[in-house]
Amino acid sequence: MLDFVHGDPAAFPALVRRNQDMIFKLAYRYLSDHAEAEDVAQEVFLKVHGAVGAYQPTAKFGTWVYRITVNLCLNRLRANRLRRSVSLESGGEGEEFSVDPAAPTGEAASGRLEREEFERKVREAMADLPDSQRTAVLLRRFDELSYEEIAEVMDTSIPAVKSLLARARQSLKSRLTRYL
Repeated sequence: MLDFVHGDPAAFPALVRRNQDMIFKLAYRYLSDHAEAEDVAQEVFLKVHGAVGAYQPTAKFGTWVYRITVNLCLNRLRANRLRRSVSLESGGEGEEFSVDPAAPTGEAASGRLEREEFERKVREAMADLPDSQRTAVLLRRFDELSYEEIAEVMDTSIPAVKSLLARARQSLKSRLTRYL
């Protein structure tokens, strides 16, 4: 980003190539819709490009771009609460939320249906979490960010992140206990 800020025209396409998969996957986990995730990823890079004059490297670029992505996703979810219902269709390459997307050979139909039901329940439980808890869980579990990085992305303290994660785990556990 600093190269782009300093006028290197080849820096922005390199920045996009290096970060587009991560941004798309994060957006997909929030939105469960391939087209919506692509739209958000494009919007993220438009915002990054537009911020070239105002960019201040006070945090790592990855943390900054995560924050932009999360905020755009949350804005889309708030604008259309119907999006909170989770799609049962496979999302293809960006799907990271499935428990086990490929059924083992010879798996009984009932086993596959149970697995699909469990996956649907996990998605529903995640979608029902408050936005802050869902954000913390997604960043920790799927993006494997540290508590410090999550705190930066969410603009909160490390104890607050730990509290969000504990409440989310408790909520998910209570909703999913009968399926485990």
